[in-house]
Amino acid sequence: MSCGQPHETDCSEVLEKVYLYLDNEITPTDYEKVRHHLDECGPCLKQYGLDQAVKSVVHRCCGDDRAPETLRVQVMARIQQVRVEIERVD
Repeated sequence: MSCGQPHETDCSEVLEKVYLYLDNEITPTDYEKVRHHLDECGPCLKQYGLDQAVKSVVHRCCGDDRAPETLRVQVMARIQQVRVEIERVD
């Protein structure tokens, strides 16, 4: 995905790292790059909102425990499918 605007960090790179960003499992440098990008890029921020909502639902279902790896893989695969569908429409 790309919004078509020039950014210091490419949209696709940000979206690949958004889960690491949400989980605080990212280097401080990458965290700042993602945060800066999301502050200036509406389409990525919209996608981030979707990802954050999915993560919130999983957290409610699984409590403080990490989601089972099989669930995580299934959710990530479905999100990727949705991203591809959105890109086709745009």
